[in-house]
Amino acid sequence: MPITAPETNYPQRAGLARRVGAMFYDSLLVFAVGWSVTAAVIGLRVWLNGAEQLQAAGGRAATGPLLQLPLFAAMTLFFVWFWSHSGQTLGMQSWRLKLETETGELIGWRTGLCRLALALLSLICLGAGYWWILLDPRRRAWHDRWTGTRVIVLPKP
Repeated sequence: MPITAPETNYPQRAGLARRVGAMFYDSLLVFAVGWSVTAAVIGLRVWLNGAEQLQAAGGRAATGPLLQLPLFAAMTLFFVWFWSHSGQTLGMQSWRLKLETETGELIGWRTGLCRLALALLSLICLGAGYWWILLDPRRRAWHDRWTGTRVIVLPKP
């Protein structure tokens, strides 16, 4: 039986180091988005209630659910919108990574929301869900396995 070359069309799976690099880039962007949302919420509160009330509360009026909810929504929209429209956040574009289903299609909003929640769980467990990439032969994190997704490395242009 002749020995055949490995399939070249099969996408290369992203390893842990590349994913962490993309996550670092995205964390800088999420920080900037969060800062902008915080400035907008505080500005809206000052406009509605006046600066005196904000100063009287010692700045505490700028915290709580009325700030946390817009921050959570902005972070969620950032990731799920990019994943469902192009399969890549800006950090993933820099590291030539793409998120897709196991069949190579873009994920939908439902899968994106589920994947984001599970990725946070993977991170909260001392990163165990991400360390799993080193053990899995297909380089899948917990949230990849649970949502039927994969992160691939795109070829150089």
